[in-house]
Parts: sequence; C-alpha cells; structure tokens
Amino acid sequence: MSEPSARQRLDTPRTSRRLRPNFDPDAVGRFSESIARFLGTGRYLFWQTVIVVVWIGLNVGAVSLRWDPYPFILLNLAFSTQAAYAAPLILLAQNRQENRDRVSLDEDRRRAAQTKADTEYLARELAALRLAVGEVATRDYLRRELDELRAVIEDSRPAPQTEPASKADLAERRAKRAT
Repeated sequence: MSEPSARQRLDTPRTSRRLRPNFDPDAVGRFSESIARFLGTGRYLFWQTVIVVVWIGLNVGAVSLRWDPYPFILLNLAFSTQAAYAAPLILLAQNRQENRDRVSLDEDRRRAAQTKADTEYLARELAALRLAVGEVATRDYLRRELDELRAVIEDSRPAPQTEPASKADLAERRAKRAT
C-alpha cells in the first residue's frame, strides 16, 4: 500500500489557517535605521523646536485657538507617543549596527590572523634564504682561496732554468758591475 500524504495523516498537524503578516526583517531594519538617522539630525531638532514653540505660542496667546491649554497635555501625549516609537526603532538600528560591527570585527580578526600567518611564513623563508646564502661561496672567499692556490703552485714550481747568456750579455753585465 502507498503511504498516505501528509494532508491525510492524522499525526501531522495541518498548517495554520491564520494569515500572518510577512515582514521582511531587512526592510524593517533599513526603515528603522533611516528614522533613527533622521531623529539624530539637527534638522529634526530644529523642526521639532519650531513646532513646539508654535504650539505653545498658539495655545498661550491665541484665545480662540486654544485646543491644548496650559499643562499642554496633548503636546505631552504627542511627545510620549513619539518616544514610544522612537526608542524601539533606535534600539533596532543599534542592534543592526552591532551585528554589522561584529561581522566587521570577525573579518578584521580573520585578516589579521592571515596577515600574521603570511608574515611568519615570510620570516621563515627569509631565515632559510639567509642560511642558504651563508653556505654560498662569496667573492672574498673565492679570492682568498685562489690566492692560496696560486701561492701553493708557485712554491711547488721548480725554479726556472736560465739559459746561458750570450757573450754580448755577459760583457754588458761586466761593464755594469765595473761602474
């Protein structure tokens, strides 16, 4: 017999019938970072200050426009709502930045370890080259050895036999001695 499909099996739960919203975490994170960046700018602080000054000015000065009298409860509610949304968005942005920093730090550590390994390898290669160069005959060493060989050859060579001088040479030598 064939195996019953998962839909027909009683020991396998069916998928949930509730519709769940599908959020892209990266899109939400990018959105929260953009808001956090905006909340940290001077432009935002300037416009918020302008709105608060106008709000308070209209509620204190314009008698017919007082929608939020002196304790400014509506303004406090607006600030509280803003803070309630801004804080989690800022925390989310900080968490994403922390994750990026962690990845960057791991990459830096990996690069540092690779650089250290490369440096140690090059140091070993340099030491090996120095040892090899130490075993190679240098120019001064070869000159000294050749000079020693030349001296040995000259010492072991018999003295050259001189040919008898001609009568003219003998006469010339005698004349030099006499003077």
